[in-house]
Amino acid sequence: MRVAVVYFQTGNSEVKKTAEALARGIAQGNHIVDLINGETDTDKKLTGYQYIAVGTSSVSLFSGRISERISAYLKNSGMLSGKRSYAFVRKKGFASSKSLKNLMKEMEKEGMMLKISDVIYSAEEAEAAGKKLHISK
Repeated sequence: MRVAVVYFQTGNSEVKKTAEALARGIAQGNHIVDLINGETDTDKKLTGYQYIAVGTSSVSLFSGRISERISAYLKNSGMLSGKRSYAFVRKKGFASSKSLKNLMKEMEKEGMMLKISDVIYSAEEAEAAGKKLHISK
């Protein structure tokens, strides 16, 4: 299956490392994985992917806010309604679970079907999560 791993760094370079590790884990299941930087690859459409993983981190240490770019990117990335998806947030500060909730809300607004979501603490954990994802129907 074609899988997109879309990440938004929002000032946290660990998000990219986490997304790369997640992509490696998913690829071990014989899936075609594209790593997409949502902040720079703004014209990339996600319609052709069967599974989409979206990740970010909190904008600040204490708030659960996420970047406004995520909502704008998802609105402009093609037909997402009914796409099976995975949400992840790289642990940063004290409000990571609130950030994950906000990310999930943005994804669900576009009609994406969230199968699972995680707060990820390390690249190793991300790779293990990628191996365990049930991507095939």
